[in-house]
Amino acid sequence: MYSEEKEKITAILKSNCIAIYHIGSTSVEGLWAKPVIDILVAVRSLEETDAASESFSEIGYEYLGEFGIPGRRYLRKGGDERTHQIHIFQADDWNNISRHLAFRDFMRSHEEERSEYAELKKSLAEKFPYDIDGYCDGKDGFVKEMEKRALSLYDCSWDRLYIEAGKVQYERHISSLLEAGAVSAALLTEKGNIYVGVSIDTACSLGMCAERNAIANMITNGESRLKKIVALMPDGKAGMPCGACRELMMQLGDKAGETEILCDYETKRTVKLKSLIPDWWKTE
Repeated sequence: MYSEEKEKITAILKSNCIAIYHIGSTSVEGLWAKPVIDILVAVRSLEETDAASESFSEIGYEYLGEFGIPGRRYLRKGGDERTHQIHIFQADDWNNISRHLAFRDFMRSHEEERSEYAELKKSLAEKFPYDIDGYCDGKDGFVKEMEKRALSLYDCSWDRLYIEAGKVQYERHISSLLEAGAVSAALLTEKGNIYVGVSIDTACSLGMCAERNAIANMITNGESRLKKIVALMPDGKAGMPCGACRELMMQLGDKAGETEILCDYETKRTVKLKSLIPDWWKTE
């Protein structure tokens, strides 16, 4: 059901949609939940989102604005018997985005806390069958405590890199011979900084991959040690760097082979650079 709704939402938001996630209890296998699909969306512009409010109405959503949380756009489908909820934030609102993703990932990976949350939700549902405010107030303290713990354990690096790459990924038609931005990349350095780049495509051989552009940005800013890198393809999926990019990364230093490359964003599957370029030509 989430996948079906995701397609409808991305069709409305188009290039304004940077990332979209299934969150809430229905995104956690084995967790008791009300039959409501919660969806988190990171966008380039809330103003552009507001302009699409009528399109959301056409597929059954009420567009309720911030609805108590500054910087959010809240939408629901189904009225009081809602079936879907959308929480939209601008992509640079990392505090709100991270708390939702951290809580979801924590519940997915901590069985004891997941079971405790399930029992709490069941008891509250029995106590407040028609009182959503009483139900939400009853679990508020537990959720805030779990959210605090989740954030303390949350490795946000791949989510941050994916969103930062998405923010700069849009096509730029610069001339009849040059266009850029179909592919984007973001990397994390040993110092904890993020640098981004986009692909540059030309009518001859003067172009540049997004990964090399991001590396050039890193070097321009005085750094040369990267830890993680993601390349974002036009379909929104992570892609592997080409041979030239792999070679450039390997030449960045003796520990360059340990660089992690994201293979699949949904599963956070990664690979180390050294496994992509075995028997490298440079020896000690």
